[in-house]
Amino acid sequence: MEKFMGRFKKKIQRTGEVLESVMAIIVLFGIVLSVYSLLKDFEIFHSLAAETEAFKPFLEEIFVIVIGIEFLQMLCRPNSDNVMEVLIFLVARHMILGDTTPFEDFISVISVGILCALRRYLHVTRKKEEAEQEADTD
Repeated sequence: MEKFMGRFKKKIQRTGEVLESVMAIIVLFGIVLSVYSLLKDFEIFHSLAAETEAFKPFLEEIFVIVIGIEFLQMLCRPNSDNVMEVLIFLVARHMILGDTTPFEDFISVISVGILCALRRYLHVTRKKEEAEQEADTD
């Protein structure tokens, strides 16, 4: 029975990995289409030169693509660094593109700082654990 459960768990894990890969392919396809539609419309570059108000929609599209790329990386390599990067980009996008108050901007800056510190802490902790594992195997 225990052997059956072990094989069943492995099949579930493999199914999850396949579904993650399928979602990553779908996200990649969406990113490619977004980049293509952005580059296809060269008129937007002319409007950027003529008026600065056209820059905000352009920047919104760029942020959507960048966040999509970060999300794709998170799907392909799910780890704390990638999750933190996606969250940092989301907060930065909200702060830059949103109609925010100075207080909301302050909270966003604090949030990015906390996320960066947490990312650094998790990175250092992971390196310590890897060093301890190497010391144990020697």
